[in-house]
Parts: sequence; C-alpha cells; structure tokens
Amino acid sequence: MDKQREIDVASALLDGHAGAFDEFVEHFRSKIFQYSWLMCGQREDAEEVAQETLLRVFESFSQLREPERVRSWVFRIAKNACLMKRRKSIFAPAQEFSLDELVQDSGERHKFELGDGSHLPDDQLLQSELRTTLHRAVAELPETYRAVVLLRDLEELSTEETAQILDITSDAVKTRLHRGRLALRQKLDGYLRSAEAAGKE
Repeated sequence: MDKQREIDVASALLDGHAGAFDEFVEHFRSKIFQYSWLMCGQREDAEEVAQETLLRVFESFSQLREPERVRSWVFRIAKNACLMKRRKSIFAPAQEFSLDELVQDSGERHKFELGDGSHLPDDQLLQSELRTTLHRAVAELPETYRAVVLLRDLEELSTEETAQILDITSDAVKTRLHRGRLALRQKLDGYLRSAEAAGKE
C-alpha cells in the first residue's frame, strides 16, 4: 500500500466507511509487529504490543486530525506500547550499552538503506542468512539507535516525523541514524568478508 492509499484508508475509516477497518488492520498489523519484534526482542512481547497498539489506535482514532500523518501517529502509539511492555517484560535486558562507547563518529557519511536489497548477492540461501544477520544486528543496537533506524529506514518516515514520534530533535535523529547505520554496516561488512573467505576455501 503506497502512502496515498494509506491516507485514503485512514480518511475512509474516520468517515465510517465499511471495509476500511479490515484494510487498515491488514496493512498495519504486520508493520507494527515487525517494528515491535525488533524493538522488544521477543516474539511473545511483539505480539502483545501489536495487539495493544491496534486496540489503542481504534480506541482513539477519532483523535487523528491529519490523515496524512497516520503512519507516524500509529508508530508513536506503538513506541509507547513497546516502552510499557519492555518495562514489564521478563525478557527486558538488565542493562543496555551506548554506541557512543563503541563507535567513533568520523564525520563520514555512510549511506545504508535497510529497505534496499539490490546490492545483496543473488544466492537465495545467502540472502536468507543476510536477512537474519541484518535483523539480529538491528536487534542488538541500543534502543535509542534501533528506534531511529527502524522508523527512518524500515518505515521510511521523515526525519521530522521520527523526531516527533521519539520526542527528540531532528539533529538527534540524524546523529543517531548515522551512528546506527555505521554500526550495522560494520557488522554486515564483517559478515560478508567471512562469507567471502569461506567461499574461497
């Protein structure tokens, strides 16, 4: 579903059109689940967060004033539901480390889009392994960086929308996104080098 269709469905739901509910749920359920799984780290938690998010969305849907901002509005609710779940979850980590301790910001711009699979090898098995490695790398990021990478690269929200969802400045979004992408690139470059070396043996 493209962004305009997403807006149209939100508008139809606000107007009480039949069928809009099912289409809205079908579109957003998987997106919320994927975001929640990578943010919460456990499938069980992600399922509960997705259900809670959709429930809260429909309980407060009449409060949506701008249908064109429906995606950022939904993910703001998902973010809050995920934070609440993480506080209560038995899976929540006892401590999280900051990438500031691991990554030196050299000022170089590293472009790495999560949604772009065009540069991955054609081999289906390797693609599957890379996808698993990518998800693992994202899940291992500290929450502050993980949230920005998911919203900007996976959900393709703007810097401004991401800043509003996370209650941070646009500059903070840019900094965290850069560092998150750099960390992911380093992890994946290491994986590719290992895979290439194994292929030469």
